[in-house]
Amino acid sequence: MSPVILPPSSGRGEDLQVRVSAPATGDNLPIIVFSHGFGQSMDSYAPLAGFWAAHGFVVLQPTHLDSRTLKVTPEDPRYARIWRIRVDDLTNVLDHLDVLEAAVPGLAGRVDRDRTAVAGHSWGGQTASTLLGARVLDADGVPGEDMSDPRIKAGVLLATTGTGGADLSPFAAEHFPFMSPDFTAMTTPALVVAGDQDKSALSVRGPDWFTDPYFLSPGPKSLLTLFGAEHSLGGISGYAVTETTDESPERVALIQQLTTAYLRGVLDKEDTGLSAGGLGRIESK
Repeated sequence: MSPVILPPSSGRGEDLQVRVSAPATGDNLPIIVFSHGFGQSMDSYAPLAGFWAAHGFVVLQPTHLDSRTLKVTPEDPRYARIWRIRVDDLTNVLDHLDVLEAAVPGLAGRVDRDRTAVAGHSWGGQTASTLLGARVLDADGVPGEDMSDPRIKAGVLLATTGTGGADLSPFAAEHFPFMSPDFTAMTTPALVVAGDQDKSALSVRGPDWFTDPYFLSPGPKSLLTLFGAEHSLGGISGYAVTETTDESPERVALIQQLTTAYLRGVLDKEDTGLSAGGLGRIESK
């Protein structure tokens, strides 16, 4: 169901559009709130949203202001706060679950709000991480506002950017000063997914930059390192999208299966067991 329209948060300036994907049957359905990467929208990431919904999750995908569909430019006075408005979008979704449930015929009363997860890719991973407890450092290295949300019980961070400061490229330091996360208080359980060939122009480091959310946060956490994967992780942002430079249906299928198993394990408090086969490596703490 899309779009479902929610009223804007303060300073957003326009309504929030949300896509709702849900199973046709079943009760006590867990929730995944998904934050898209830069320029994407609620209609992106069909390989993930469709799989999760087919396996019993209600998937809620807001369109952030940086989406190419909204045409908000760097000259817009809101642009400097887009990172913060992104976080507000996710909270807005959680605050309006009644509206979102009611928008899908037959969904109301079938959702288990006590089993809610957040997920995100790239910039969306940083957005999602704030609800897990990560905080943004200011120019003096002081952690900013705690935006963690107790309604979130688990997370999946896909190709999520690492630390800022000296690790940022000059371009990133100039244009994305908010890209300076502190993961030391990110206590909510999460699965971090990183590609060992993900070389970003935003950092002077290599692919290990994307493992910071795992190594710099407290447990319980798990890390899936995908062999040969670049930033699109094989093509999770959509079917046949042009930005996928490392197309791999096998890699996407593994992410589908492991993220589902991980979230089921945490939300249902069961040991589902995780295995990457020959496509990657899994470690936990």
